[in-house]
Amino acid sequence: MLVSQILKAKGDLVFTVTPGDTVTAVTALLHARRVGALVVVDAGKVVGIVSERDVVRSLAELGAPALDRPISSCMTSDVLFARPGETVDALLERMTDRRVRHLPVCEDDKLLGIVSIGDLVKHKISEVTAEADGLKAYIAAG
Repeated sequence: MLVSQILKAKGDLVFTVTPGDTVTAVTALLHARRVGALVVVDAGKVVGIVSERDVVRSLAELGAPALDRPISSCMTSDVLFARPGETVDALLERMTDRRVRHLPVCEDDKLLGIVSIGDLVKHKISEVTAEADGLKAYIAAG
């Protein structure tokens, strides 16, 4: 299964923020949208990603004053990306190795969507279940 197929199934909606948005505003958006990460975009270009982990880390280090700082102060700026033609297996390996849960999907610097580890695991389970069902049917027919 390719990333492009996952985006076709789940949609390409990506919630974004700007580097100057406050940590308070970003946490409110994370909560309102019920997502674990937001893509940080500046002038149409992805410049970072901010996750719940990033916010918690900032709060643990700075306390309440962190809430008034710009999200650029705690976002991850070394963003790992996915490409539409990559496989679920390749992304699962990359996400596990780098300990990340969300990957923006980009092509030619254009943000096409975002995939989470949950999206990938869901599709992997579906794939394995379909394969097992096919094998059971083959054995039963034989």
